[in-house]
Amino acid sequence: MPLGDLLERNRRWSAERDANEPGYFARLATHQCPEFFWIGCSDSRVPANVVAGLDPGEVFVHRNVANVVHSSDMNLLSSLEFAIEALGICEIIVCGHYGCGGVRAATENLPHGLADHWLEPIRRIARSQALDLVRESDLSAQRDRLCELNVIEGVRRVAETPIVQRAWARGWEVSVHGLIYGLTDGLLTDLGCSLSSAGRPA
Repeated sequence: MPLGDLLERNRRWSAERDANEPGYFARLATHQCPEFFWIGCSDSRVPANVVAGLDPGEVFVHRNVANVVHSSDMNLLSSLEFAIEALGICEIIVCGHYGCGGVRAATENLPHGLADHWLEPIRRIARSQALDLVRESDLSAQRDRLCELNVIEGVRRVAETPIVQRAWARGWEVSVHGLIYGLTDGLLTDLGCSLSSAGRPA
């Protein structure tokens, strides 16, 4: 698609939105007050506000390849800190998706350049959970299970950050949830791994 087409689509969308909801952009421009901080995959098929049925301004988003939570990722950590301390967000979501290309790459014995370093935590999960994974019927099912395990590990890692630990120490009711998205049915599923104050199940 040429850039000109993209800009024309934007103009049509803006005009339609303003016609259907006069003053929408003026209101949105004054402030943002999202209820959710979403840590998701960069995959173009999983845009946070679209799959969650939310409007712009209702979800604050960080995305990376395979929704990996690295304890040294300053981009993610600064976004998390801003979400909690500046925006007052109390609901944090780590969301993966079945059929994730990053998870697939982590299970292949092929070179993927810099992605190999980024995906190391997923390979670590695959090694530590090997007995769980081999129970699945085939490689595709194993990879989907690894997508789930990656989300569960992400929830734990977010909960362990000093940012969330500080919020809990202050008595803030911050919760961290793990969801998985199905590309084939468009549904979000709760993985039942939520954590709240002091790391207790939410």
